[in-house]
Amino acid sequence: MKYHFNDIEAKWRKYWEENQTFKAENQSDKPKYYVLDMFPYPSGAGLHVGHPLGYIASDIYARYKRHKGFNVLHPMGYDSFGLPAEQYAIQTGQHPAITTETNINRYREQLDRIGFSFDWSREVRTSNPDYYKWTQWIFTELFHSWYNKDSDKAEPIESLITRFTNEGNEGVNAVCDENIVPFTAEMWNAYDEVQQQKKLLQYRLTYLAETEVNWCPALGTVLANDEIVNGVSERGGHPVVRKKMKQWSMRITAYAQRLLDGLNQIDWPQPLKDSQTNWIGRSQGAAVSFKVQSSRFKVDVFTTRPDTIFGASFMTLAPEHELVEKITTPEQKEAVEAYIEQTAKRSERERMADVKTISGVFTGAYAEHPFSKEPIPIWIGDYVLASYGTGAVMAVPCGDERDYAFAKHFNIPIPNIFDQDISENAFTEKEGFTIVNSDFLNGLGYKEAIKKAIEELEKIGQGTGKINYRLRDAVFSRQRYWGEPFPVYYVNGLPKTIDPEHLPVQLPEVEKYLPTEDGQPPLGRADVWAWDAEKCTVVSNELVDNKNIFPLELNTMPGWAGSSWYLFRYMDANNNEEFASPDALDYWQNVDLYIGGSEHATGHLLYSRFWTKFLYDRGFLKVDEPFKKLINQGMILGESAFVYRMDYRLALSWNPDSKENNEKKYKQNTFFISKNLVEDYQKINGEDFFNEYKDSILSPFKDVLIKNDNDVLRISFNLIGYTPIHTDVSLVDISNKLDIEAFRDWREEYKNAIFILDNGEIYDPNSPSLGGGRGEDFTVSREVEKMSKSKYNVVNPDDICDQYGADTLRMYEMFLGPLEQAKPWNMAGITGVHSFLKKFWKLYCDDNGLVVTDTPASKDSLKTLHKTIKKVAEDIENFSFNTSVSTFMIAVNELTAQKCNSREVLEPLLVLISPYAPHIAEELWDKLGQTNSISTAPFPEFDASHLVESSKEYPISFNGKMRFTLELPLDLSKEEIEKEVMAHEKTQHYLEGRAPKKVIIIPGKIVNIVG
Repeated sequence: MKYHFNDIEAKWRKYWEENQTFKAENQSDKPKYYVLDMFPYPSGAGLHVGHPLGYIASDIYARYKRHKGFNVLHPMGYDSFGLPAEQYAIQTGQHPAITTETNINRYREQLDRIGFSFDWSREVRTSNPDYYKWTQWIFTELFHSWYNKDSDKAEPIESLITRFTNEGNEGVNAVCDENIVPFTAEMWNAYDEVQQQKKLLQYRLTYLAETEVNWCPALGTVLANDEIVNGVSERGGHPVVRKKMKQWSMRITAYAQRLLDGLNQIDWPQPLKDSQTNWIGRSQGAAVSFKVQSSRFKVDVFTTRPDTIFGASFMTLAPEHELVEKITTPEQKEAVEAYIEQTAKRSERERMADVKTISGVFTGAYAEHPFSKEPIPIWIGDYVLASYGTGAVMAVPCGDERDYAFAKHFNIPIPNIFDQDISENAFTEKEGFTIVNSDFLNGLGYKEAIKKAIEELEKIGQGTGKINYRLRDAVFSRQRYWGEPFPVYYVNGLPKTIDPEHLPVQLPEVEKYLPTEDGQPPLGRADVWAWDAEKCTVVSNELVDNKNIFPLELNTMPGWAGSSWYLFRYMDANNNEEFASPDALDYWQNVDLYIGGSEHATGHLLYSRFWTKFLYDRGFLKVDEPFKKLINQGMILGESAFVYRMDYRLALSWNPDSKENNEKKYKQNTFFISKNLVEDYQKINGEDFFNEYKDSILSPFKDVLIKNDNDVLRISFNLIGYTPIHTDVSLVDISNKLDIEAFRDWREEYKNAIFILDNGEIYDPNSPSLGGGRGEDFTVSREVEKMSKSKYNVVNPDDICDQYGADTLRMYEMFLGPLEQAKPWNMAGITGVHSFLKKFWKLYCDDNGLVVTDTPASKDSLKTLHKTIKKVAEDIENFSFNTSVSTFMIAVNELTAQKCNSREVLEPLLVLISPYAPHIAEELWDKLGQTNSISTAPFPEFDASHLVESSKEYPISFNGKMRFTLELPLDLSKEEIEKEVMAHEKTQHYLEGRAPKKVIIIPGKIVNIVG
């Protein structure tokens, strides 16, 4: 009975699907355990072998927890809104929904092949209206909430309206817009509805505001910071500029401190916690106001070093700061505007990363120092960001390296307020100095000076102590079609939300998926995109001027909207009445184990924590953190293959009187050289190379050469070097030999390529006389790098499943190395894992069928089993899956050597391996006569007694040289050990009748006979 893995795996996939083996119940007497993977965006390329790594790890853990008696929820779905499908729609006209459905079907087919224990009855897709109905509902709840600093939580907007009605806004301690104008209850009650709604917009947790955004003209949309790489869009590499737009934003800043504090309650990797800590960026210092001379304006700054205020010799505003236009003098206007235009082409991340470039422009305006009243020049510079702090800095060049470099570059004075030398560099320490040249701060140290400076600023009303956060409110608008529509319509220019009972507001049909000609988002192309507030339905735009018909929002929500709460939808995925029932939410609580990439640290993971805390505040959840434990899986790297192209210049010319034009250009042959020869050929000069391979180099020109054989031919040949070119890894075998014919057929430009083989011979398939033939010895080079289509190093998991089976793929991916580390994919290693599974199969079956018997197990076999139980359980609990695979290999080798065929050992061994290789485990479990899926079997109990040694194999040495071994009971005394050893026939043989001088015995260790 052979191991026909393809048939076995197909059989059990069908069984699991038909029997819904992994369907979780929302109520159970078992303890719950919720395992979740970061759900994928379904791209057209499908999965490569790097994608399933985290899914396999989470699946092993989910299956293990089922064996341990837990009610396990392990769902899967798709983050199915996204820019790639929209870009494809723009290029082809195909609706993104069709593209997305096609891609999802491909993903599902691939995921099923690998044997994951997902509960597919709970599948979610963020682009389905029955899902984004609840994303829209959460948005409306945010819109109708405000953040009360006194209670430190979000509350319904109705409670704020009640306070305004009774007290006005005096005493309201809220997270809100800056520069709120005070009003009394009488004033509030006298406002009309438009005025009241404008006031409330200043407090709502989601609001409209003019915001600096990353605008990508080519894509026609705003991009998040994590969608920009090196100043261009991640998708397509298009330029990105900074510009102001009216956008929806969310007050995530209200939760800044709670997001920081919550990191102490969750089991996440420390580097990821550090990323969020730095992104939130808590700092303590002072808010200071500088009056702008000869104007009504003031510049507000936040500084962590108010002790250095007397060292401020200039101020720098972000180029996009709202004051720049208002305070710039006419003389400086042209220079300032040119600089702003130049800066808008750089992303914030690019500006932050560029610490070498020093640039800026003087506005012509001056601020007044709060204490000395001296004028301070106001500059703009791109090292200051509008999104960080107030968008302005009090520049103290003697205490800050960047300010120091800026001042030196623009010849700005650098007053020294430290009793330290600053002739070469700024002094940036916080200890070991005394303040000088600073009026009332003279003689004070760091801490005392900060305290005193804040006291004095508060006295004159130009500053106060403050805690600041780097975190900015999250822009929540995208100018795209393929995203969640906002449940918002506009009355007199002010937003109103659509009542929950009328959700979802579904995406309309549009003719094209591009922005409109006048710059509106793609939804501006919809003919039916207005809201009838009386009938509560979407109607034609042509009716907007009618009573109760209003325009709908044209932007859509960002990609992180649907992914911020999907974990809760899985708990009750088919509920049409609420986003999840209270019973389901109470039972599952939050995710016990979350596995995904670290690249989402300051995006999805932060926003999900924000939304969870909001829903907790409003009483919809009983937990305020979404993910208890998080593991960032490492990346499986591709092993790219490179061929070396020879780069050369060849010029042919004849006499000016020739029948051919002088120096007429002809298509040159492309030469590739074996990796084994590259080092040698780097030393060869062009003339020698040309002479050696002249016939092949000139073969494209043979007709021309023949026709002009009576003319004087001049040949100029210059060997430039060698360029490594990516080639498809499927064209290379495991010994790194290139299939030359397949390579020539792969790309049109390589169809006539010539190859210099490992032995230096030429292989020119076009000219048999020049070495035509099979060409079997052409070696490529290998390099480990990110697995990517563009590098032609992608390995399709379908191919592995076809050739070796899904169980082999699962075990091999775990065997590659620790889960959290990056590791290279290598096809050479997968055959070893496949051979192991075939050997494992032979423990149970031979050519004639099942060989397992009810014979009691030997002591050695029980020992092998129980040390395996102990090690595998420890490894799974510690997520050390790679060492478990090694443990299984050792166990199978030992049991094979022991000729073990005992059910007592082999049956529990199946349960141990089933999380890793579920298909083979199910098949053998079935052959052993079990009627239920192995997934329901209890995990074997470890019995330490089987590991207790009752005997010891003693090395018996003569004069320090070991001659043989002797197994003796461990409880023997020294005298008894000596008696047994001396009576042994081998002892007598080596003593040759002599009496030993001494017998050295260390019980449990050694016996040494001194002759």
